[in-house]
Amino acid sequence: MTRREFGYTFGAPLMAASQAAPRRPARKESFFGIHLDLHPSDKDTALGRDVTEEMVERFLARVKPDYVQYDYKGHVGFIGYPSRVSASAPIVKDSLAIWRKVTAARGVALYIHFSGVWDSQAVKEHPEWARVGPDGKPDVNQTSTFGPYVDKRMIPQLREAADKYQLDGAWVDGECWATHPDYNEAAARAFRQATGIEKLPKGPEDPGWLEFLEFNRAQFRKYVRHYVEELHRTHPHFQIASNWLYTTLVPERPELPVDFISGDYLGNACISRARLEARYIAQVGKPWDLMAWGFQWGRDNPVGHVHKSSVQLMQEAAVVLAQGGGFQIYYQPTRAGKIDDRHIEVMGRVADFCRAREKWSHQTETVPEIGVLFSKETLYSRTGRLFGGWGGATNPARGVVDALVEGHYSVDVIPDWKLAEVAGRYPCLVLPDWTNVGEVVRDELLRYLRGGGRLLMIGAENAALFREALGVRLLGEPSDQPAYLAGLEVFANVRGRWVDVDPAGAHVLETRFPTYDSTRDGKVAATLSSYGDGQVAAIYGPAGGVFAVTHAPETRRFLARVLEQLFTPSFRIEGPPTVEAVRRRKGRLELLHLINATAMQVASDYSAIDFVPPVGPLGLRIRMRQPPARVHFEPGGVAVRGAWSDGVWMGTLDRLDVHGVLVWES
Repeated sequence: MTRREFGYTFGAPLMAASQAAPRRPARKESFFGIHLDLHPSDKDTALGRDVTEEMVERFLARVKPDYVQYDYKGHVGFIGYPSRVSASAPIVKDSLAIWRKVTAARGVALYIHFSGVWDSQAVKEHPEWARVGPDGKPDVNQTSTFGPYVDKRMIPQLREAADKYQLDGAWVDGECWATHPDYNEAAARAFRQATGIEKLPKGPEDPGWLEFLEFNRAQFRKYVRHYVEELHRTHPHFQIASNWLYTTLVPERPELPVDFISGDYLGNACISRARLEARYIAQVGKPWDLMAWGFQWGRDNPVGHVHKSSVQLMQEAAVVLAQGGGFQIYYQPTRAGKIDDRHIEVMGRVADFCRAREKWSHQTETVPEIGVLFSKETLYSRTGRLFGGWGGATNPARGVVDALVEGHYSVDVIPDWKLAEVAGRYPCLVLPDWTNVGEVVRDELLRYLRGGGRLLMIGAENAALFREALGVRLLGEPSDQPAYLAGLEVFANVRGRWVDVDPAGAHVLETRFPTYDSTRDGKVAATLSSYGDGQVAAIYGPAGGVFAVTHAPETRRFLARVLEQLFTPSFRIEGPPTVEAVRRRKGRLELLHLINATAMQVASDYSAIDFVPPVGPLGLRIRMRQPPARVHFEPGGVAVRGAWSDGVWMGTLDRLDVHGVLVWES
């Protein structure tokens, strides 16, 4: 049976056409994509009006994406095409039908943007489906993962779209980050049965608070597993991601049957955010990508959308590509579905940039140098949230990563659940100033040290946890203290929670002072000691968290001075701190990604950039077991001059624009 709506035929003819079309890449094969969403609402008057096959053809011909993600249902809850299962927004022309017809003909995968937990229209129509807050009031946006919404609305909506348009999958939005503790009767009843706690806790001071948070997390996992398995049962080739699942927002071992990992990052200093996220997801073991917003938008921006230039997006893309993942860009067409040729050209330039680097970027593997620990235990036990965004709670890791990257170290981010599996591969590990990493992590790091590892431990709370290995005597409890460290030019201000120590048998590396006076009242800031066959350097205050909120050069230099006493990397770079270096490998090819983060966007009153000044020449020293047959810089195959002696290759890269890859064969 077929039917016609808005001039397009659905059913058998469309299916036959798609079956005869070129093969579309699976998400695990995909490298570059574009995300387009509008969050349709009942206030729309022109949806689809300006979408034409010619526009979509022009877009695909210029951008050549592996996939497109187009709107279906946003947070408002209205369907963006004529639906039989729930309310549609006012539609002039069926955009999704046009996009499916043209993408199928070109062998481009088509996914939908679909809001899951967040569905304002569903809870408006069915208040009994809503999550209930601690005040007893139904949530006006969030559905309850304990309720019937997933079976009565969400799964039917996804199946209808999958059937109607022969979709390749769904990018499910409004999920982990939109999920909060649920106090509705079904949740309360289930919690009482599971724990015996009669009164539902509302904060950390109430009995059973952490149990209640984990109970809600477990229900979210059940909800995601249920809809993914149901869609896979009826549509086995339908590929699904729950936005931000198995990233730093949900830093858990990947046990749910989602097909890929994805997340959209936005706001100021996107490169700093992408550095942490890409490094974390690269460790998870599933196909993944990150999505850069193609525009700046936020509460501190009074004008709305400020679109990014192609060079700004290239700079953001480079951070993701260097970690082996895929990259996509989020744009909003006009409400009528129009994508202006200017935006198409920007997307095309970024696509060209990414494709030129695909061979040396996509699906590479790390060459372990420094591993920075990411603590789920701290976030789950100390923030009062189910999942991220965590706000400043991840600053210890973000600050450490940024500081080490600016010091030209190659850095990975290791989830705490994976530490035991990979710790032995890393010549150096860094424990940021998390406040509750737990005994399991402590014991694994002590085992790593006894086996000859090198550990940089940061933070007052960690000092108490690792006192066995530090060789110092702690004096009192951690407290908020002024802390100034004498730097190369000025003082590093590292105020925050410090613990006083008597160095005892440890070697003092750095001293801190309570004022801008380095001649008196000094206290121990950092020490170095041996433990087992390994060595541990300790910083007794919040160096990572402070660097995340200041990015002060002297704090970065302080961290580098301490680390230099502990670890020697496989390469050195002579160049500005805005050069980011990443060691990777692909088959027999050894890769050193170099990223120029100079002039990166950091503030809302400087929302966009259109010029990244080149840097160079860069001096390079790389340990190589034998003389390389050839060292070249890609893309372009440019030979890099240098010489090898005594296990070290020394060379010079004349110029680095935004990103390139130094390549040699192992």
